[in-house]
Order: sequence, then structure tokens, then C-alpha cells
Amino acid sequence: MTKLIHEIKDDASFIKSHSLQPKWYKFLKIFILLGFLVGYGLLCGFKRVAVFLAVFIFLSFLVHLLYRGKTHKWKKSWLDFVVVEEGGETKATSIGMFYYTAVIFNASVALAISQAVP
Repeated sequence: MTKLIHEIKDDASFIKSHSLQPKWYKFLKIFILLGFLVGYGLLCGFKRVAVFLAVFIFLSFLVHLLYRGKTHKWKKSWLDFVVVEEGGETKATSIGMFYYTAVIFNASVALAISQAVP
């Protein structure tokens, strides 16, 4: 269990410190997601929001694990995830189309599944 907690702390540290997205966007996307969820809930019901959120988080977790594994914990370039070495330290510099396509795909699948809920 302590290994799992350590791995979660490593990932949280990377997420807080990376510069793959501007800081203002990291902050803004929280409000974009909350606005979408509230609007979707008012339009279609909060039961569907719960299903959407569960499916989206699960699929996003799978994408996270894929990137984490293929990049050797954010230390190796893979697909659109680019890592460079600066001053003896590895630093992620960009992420691109594959990642954002996966996020859009996850949202589309989650939306379709949530709409299938009676």
C-alpha cells in the first residue's frame, strides 16, 4: 500500500510541476469541466452526469497509465510526449495530438454511454 501511495505522490508532483500546458489553462480547465458538468446535469439529469464522470475518469486513468508506462514515469519520449535533458535533469516539453485526441475520444464515449442510461 505504501508503494501505491508513493506512486500517486510521484504522479501528483509531476502534474503540479509540468509545463506542458500554461498555468492559466491548468486552472481554467477546472472551471470548463465544472461548467460542462453542471450544464449537462441541468439539461440531462445528474444521474447521467455521474455515469459520464465515472466513465470519463476511468478512460482517462487508462490513458494516464499508458503514458506513464510508455514514458517510464515521464522520463522518456513517446508518441507526442517529448522529453529533453537540461542540466542533467529530464524535463517534459510537449504533448500533442494523440493525447488530446484520446481526451476527446474519452469524452465522446463517456457522453454516448451516459446518454444510454434511462
